[in-house]
Amino acid sequence: MKITRFRLREVTGTFPSAEPFWQERLIRPIDVYPEHRAQPALPAIPVRLDDGLNQIRTVFLEIETDEGVTGLGGPMEHDVAFVIDQAFAPLLLGEDALATERLWDKMYRAAVHGRKGVAMMAISVIDCALWDLRGRWHDTPVYRLLGGPVRTELPAYASALGFSLAPDKVAERAKAFADDGYVATKWFPRWGPADGPEGIRKTIELAETLREAIGPDRDFMLDAWMSWDVPYTVRMSELLADLRPRWLEEPVMPDMIGACAEIRRRSRVPIATGEHEYTRWGIKTLLDAGASEVLQPDTYWAGGISEMVKIAALASAYGIPVIPHGHSVPANLHLSAALPIPNVPLVEYLVNWQALFQHFWKEPLVPVNGMLRLPDGPGMGMELDPAKIESERDLHWGDDQVKLGSVDGAAAR
Repeated sequence: MKITRFRLREVTGTFPSAEPFWQERLIRPIDVYPEHRAQPALPAIPVRLDDGLNQIRTVFLEIETDEGVTGLGGPMEHDVAFVIDQAFAPLLLGEDALATERLWDKMYRAAVHGRKGVAMMAISVIDCALWDLRGRWHDTPVYRLLGGPVRTELPAYASALGFSLAPDKVAERAKAFADDGYVATKWFPRWGPADGPEGIRKTIELAETLREAIGPDRDFMLDAWMSWDVPYTVRMSELLADLRPRWLEEPVMPDMIGACAEIRRRSRVPIATGEHEYTRWGIKTLLDAGASEVLQPDTYWAGGISEMVKIAALASAYGIPVIPHGHSVPANLHLSAALPIPNVPLVEYLVNWQALFQHFWKEPLVPVNGMLRLPDGPGMGMELDPAKIESERDLHWGDDQVKLGSVDGAAAR
């Protein structure tokens, strides 16, 4: 079965909301510069329209074959779509669509300057689409191809990016998560070392509010999103220890592996990291350094399902669990359901982001009583809903039409 076409579908849709979709943002590494710390810097999607609608524009990949079977991947950003179109589609046309190990290795070797970042994200999307295609070809879910299911329902934790950090709003939202059956919730403090004692006070207040709202038997986590440092994180761990956070996440920049390992040795709270690391080789550096109690590579960034299987096996040899970052719930769910429970104990559910990432699916995957149930259709079990697509076009970049990251020169096929 040969690959005949890489189709990149840019789709646009809208949904209404009475209030702006994003209420608050997280701290960012660039916030060390005052002019950036003062910016709202909320995510660029969805776009708020004048009539109260929110507009979503994103891209999906369809890999077509000469046997009439198509694999679906995405959603993705436009810069990732550009790399697929320009670098990898010409490389893989005519190849055996079921030879995922061969195709992954060819892409990795061809993109030696893209071992991380956008190029690896493009490899990840292609790999996930190929696994979807393989499942459709065999008329079976991906988790069965991976050796599962170990279980048919997985516990989810509610990741609260974008929700208000006002204490009363935090309490209301966190209690709602607990009432909905989530075993844990993760929040994103806006404050770091540059915010001084007031920022410390607000972070502690956030943690105290969470503990009171969810009670003693559920977990909460705090994500520093690469924006703290060693002394600050160690001090915060001392101040937060009695509130029993399940972990503090990604306290320093990804390349500061030694600093993260030092934090783990000195912290009174467990440390999680790995969201912004790529491939088994990048994860091995974290494992060898002893930098984390929990690893969080993203299936749609770190190399796709093919690579995440290797990452999970590697982590299991060190006794470190993997809880994939919550970009793609379908891919994460199939992968996690096929692995032993100690290897992948939880699934992250980014509540706001999933409203966007799954907007165009016919049947979005939403936790019920805090549990995500496996879809039973072939492949990833997901289909785009034509009723939600208000406009679309196929993307292709000619050699002299556009630059990386731009869609202005995208030509309809």
